[in-house]
Amino acid sequence: MDKTSQHTIVLIGGGLGGLTTGAFLAKEGYAVTVLEKNPTIGGGLQCFHRRGVLFETGMHVLGGFLPGQTLHKICAYLGILDELRLRHTDADCIDSVTFGTGETYRLPRGREAFERYLAARFPAEAEGLHRYLDTLWGLSEEVDLFYLRPSGDSLAMAHSDEFLMPADELIARYVTDPALAELLAYMNPMYGGVAGHTPAFIHALINVLYIDGSSLFVDGSQQMADALARVIVEGGGRVEAGDPVTAIEVEDRAVRQVVTRSGRRYEGEYYISDIHPCALLELLPEKAFPKSYRERLRAIPNSYSSFSVYIKFKPDARQPFANHPCYFQERLGDVWRLGEYDDESFPRGFMALTPPTARQGAWAERMTVNCPMPFSAVARWADSTVGHRPAEYEAWKARALQKVLDKLELWRPGIQADIDFCFASSPLTIRDYYGTKEGSLYGYQRDCQNIVLSQLPIATKVRNLLLTGQNINLHGICGVPLTAIETVEGIIGRGRLVQKINDAYERNRYL
Repeated sequence: MDKTSQHTIVLIGGGLGGLTTGAFLAKEGYAVTVLEKNPTIGGGLQCFHRRGVLFETGMHVLGGFLPGQTLHKICAYLGILDELRLRHTDADCIDSVTFGTGETYRLPRGREAFERYLAARFPAEAEGLHRYLDTLWGLSEEVDLFYLRPSGDSLAMAHSDEFLMPADELIARYVTDPALAELLAYMNPMYGGVAGHTPAFIHALINVLYIDGSSLFVDGSQQMADALARVIVEGGGRVEAGDPVTAIEVEDRAVRQVVTRSGRRYEGEYYISDIHPCALLELLPEKAFPKSYRERLRAIPNSYSSFSVYIKFKPDARQPFANHPCYFQERLGDVWRLGEYDDESFPRGFMALTPPTARQGAWAERMTVNCPMPFSAVARWADSTVGHRPAEYEAWKARALQKVLDKLELWRPGIQADIDFCFASSPLTIRDYYGTKEGSLYGYQRDCQNIVLSQLPIATKVRNLLLTGQNINLHGICGVPLTAIETVEGIIGRGRLVQKINDAYERNRYL
């Protein structure tokens, strides 16, 4: 049995949430052990190779890394900023959005430029657009942690009337032109937007984050996972991969130890789960949580998943490198229906990226295409596992891949002729590799119709077991580290870590 000291943390799950939480705690002097079930750490940060070509699995577009922004401050505090290889999207185009009509919008960085561009394209909507953007930034200001301000508020506490309004209704309040209303919701695939359910504050936080500036990893996102792991190890901790936790033993409402598949046992003062709460339930004895709490965790709906296509272009192909995400939507009116599925209309839209390399030139080497897809599309094969899918599934997957390629052809004619090889992943792939229920991209669906249900506190009914990760409060490259701050402050004290991050940033500004 691994002996531990008084200040030992055992973290279950080595995704972005677990690694960031562990890195923060390592800087606080805790001995952290991270237990990751997969051979490769990182969760959505992890990369893989196919025929010698590097592909990212999930974390493609980054917000908050420009100087002075939230992730810039956090990574500087952790000491990993200088080792991250980032490429900022162009100031004149952070995203391009193309509709099947052929109309393309190239959206610039920064609120003023963003507003000026859209007001010029939709002059009759200029006043409503201005008021809408005022509202977005106002809603973001209501979430103190988003700006690294200490706060004891939870997202379920009292806020402005528009904070929990459905995001689609918020847009309709200010904008009447259907094309502009559709355009203002183009980031739906970044947070699993659902009409009538996605809260306005989620819509606001994501849009403000990316309009203020976005970045891309150069040569893959695995670098961030490795950098966070280094902080943990240099702090005296360990990151153990490829040995899944199989049981969490609980006595007297406290975790006593966790057991892995190889039979190793780990003890700690605190235990933190970065895995999906429903996966956590499978590891705990039934008596650990009251029945009502277990039922609540299982009842919360999950955000939709994705069907992703990975493309390697031929060496002599002339597919242009885009230094930004490219969104395509075949029909107006579908932006709030992207997560729905039927064979005829799939995919209703997609986000295509040409990830940069260190030697990046004018032409793209590879492309990743993400198409929102609900788990229901693959539910009939839910009992299968990676490497053991039935022939019926493989045939469906091949048809779905071709449908994506056909839609790519509408967006960029001739692209199929430039493909060297391509392959796809489905919600089943995401479920099995990430261990997330129903292959959910963003964990639990935040629902303004019942925000108390879908917002979980970091504390659980087991007194030394805490939660972190995308299912708790906020998701994404920015939201998960912010949730990690909340988890850490649940141990060291409210507001203390935020203050340290800000103090360190201010000191370094004047060095």
